Amino acid sequence: MKYGTIKRVLDVVFSLSLLIVLSPLLLITAIAIKLESKGPVIFMQERLGLDGKPFMIFKFRSMCVGAEKGGVYETKGDSRVTRIGRFIRKTSIDEFPQLINIIKGEMSVIGPRPTLTYHPWPFDEYTDEQKRRFSARPGVTGWAQINGRKDVPWDQRIKYDLVYVDNISFSFDLKIFIRTVYKVLSMQDNVNIGETASKKTSGK
Repeated sequence: MKYGTIKRVLDVVFSLSLLIVLSPLLLITAIAIKLESKGPVIFMQERLGLDGKPFMIFKFRSMCVGAEKGGVYETKGDSRVTRIGRFIRKTSIDEFPQLINIIKGEMSVIGPRPTLTYHPWPFDEYTDEQKRRFSARPGVTGWAQINGRKDVPWDQRIKYDLVYVDNISFSFDLKIFIRTVYKVLSMQDNVNIGETASKKTSGK
């Protein structure tokens, strides 16, 4: 059996199990978000998935409604982030709804993070080499995230993604998973420190 098939089975079993175990926390989070500010509990956003095909990613809403108009990047002390939002971002609780994306087959636990359809640049502006990052199902976490996460320029993130695509294996996934847990518990690298797309080198 190919690892791709095993990986998919592990993704579904892990996600279903985690949803069941975390259901009380998810419910409390949803109630807290609803009580603090107006707007939906779940934030949905179009991202590029497997083979560059768009899908809607799910996250707990951590900003006020319409926050995207203020720019892509969240910076330290960003007034658009709610009090509950600040906490769930620090602890990465805002990412848990992506377990649904995993069950639906749109994402994996481990893989390149799904990019916005327009940022760091549109799909047709990636080079052929960079487009290889889309040959793997996007993940909740990946090799780029444990090597700097939000403060790494996009051209470098894509290089990390390509390393992952070229070396997908159970041992590599396990290594990324363990290091991700450490980063989440230590709340490392979860705020952008600058315009990480400013060093664009993707030209056709």
